[in-house]
Amino acid sequence: MNTKKRLKIGVIFNFSKSWMGGVIYVINLVNALNFLDDEDKPEIILFYNPTLAEFTKEIQYPYLKLVQRNFGNLYKQYLFSMLKGKNLFAESLVNEFDLDGLYPLNDQPVPASKAFRKPGFVAAAWFPDLQHKFYPQFFTKSQLILREARLRLLLKNTDHLVLSSYDVASHFRKFYKLRDSMKVHVLHFASIIDEKASNGNIDQLREKYKLPASYYLVSNQFHNHKNHTVVLKALALLKAQNEKVHVAFTGKMESAINQAYISELKALISDNALDDRISLLGVIPRQDQLCLMKHAKAIVQPSLFEGWSTVIEDAISLQVPVIASDLDVNIEQLGEKGIFFKPHDEKKLAELLASFPGRQGQALYQKYEDRLKTFAMNFVSIFGKQR
Repeated sequence: MNTKKRLKIGVIFNFSKSWMGGVIYVINLVNALNFLDDEDKPEIILFYNPTLAEFTKEIQYPYLKLVQRNFGNLYKQYLFSMLKGKNLFAESLVNEFDLDGLYPLNDQPVPASKAFRKPGFVAAAWFPDLQHKFYPQFFTKSQLILREARLRLLLKNTDHLVLSSYDVASHFRKFYKLRDSMKVHVLHFASIIDEKASNGNIDQLREKYKLPASYYLVSNQFHNHKNHTVVLKALALLKAQNEKVHVAFTGKMESAINQAYISELKALISDNALDDRISLLGVIPRQDQLCLMKHAKAIVQPSLFEGWSTVIEDAISLQVPVIASDLDVNIEQLGEKGIFFKPHDEKKLAELLASFPGRQGQALYQKYEDRLKTFAMNFVSIFGKQR
């Protein structure tokens, strides 16, 4: 009889509802644990912000306990934690639920070694990327100050830092002096795909969204660093050459934060009369997005900066080719299977879009189940072997 005690890991689900990258990250993380052998599956206590309650329905895992938690005012919790020498975001969770680990504990106003005295306990932080160091112009002054302050406290007080790529790890070592005692873990995120959703009726969806039979797909939020401009410039070049190429864009275009960027994109579309070459689909259901991705000629990922692209991970899970900007992290993620261009080179991108043969139906990447199991095993290993 197997009497091995399951690891008990607390997962903090306390992101802003508007940051879908963080939301999807946690949903995928817990669901990926289903790919482990039963004896290796940890018990997960998910502490969720009430505003994210609707997303907890997307998590299906046999050893899951949902606990609604109000994490309180960020600034007050930091202040009182420092005054009392206790991490008020997490210490009560560890004690009440007898946790072996907690993740991602990004708010660490006091040293973890003082806050958590349980032998073998691992409090691991996760930080997606250091975009603010490379493109500070994409942040407000207050955002930069707050991000940097929280990050420096995290690096001062955490013993375990989880990063999504070796590229991001190199950025941390470039900009910060990391303590020798802090362990850095690189955990490559992998996307779980709803097979039923991705196998939807593509003919109906093409009709619904008025798409041609052949199209490329860009599936990013309309933020400056996502670099939609290079795609529109490439389409303008192709139109001048009478090359018929169509690109569909998903995501909410209207945003009070990015008005200058949105205006630039609209001007490119209007000045080059690209309306018949593009489809602005807006925010669409996830099942529609997956099916459109699966049947696209390729996914185009033109970003100026990424930590580890969820869109690329979706494409890999769907076995769809990707044409991406030649960022180090994109090359790390796609390897020799990727097709790359420099992020400001619309001529090269135009050439690729015009000549790309498509590779639908081919097994381009590692087997889906193997990737998810590796992701899950690497996550559990951060917290040690089973008790």
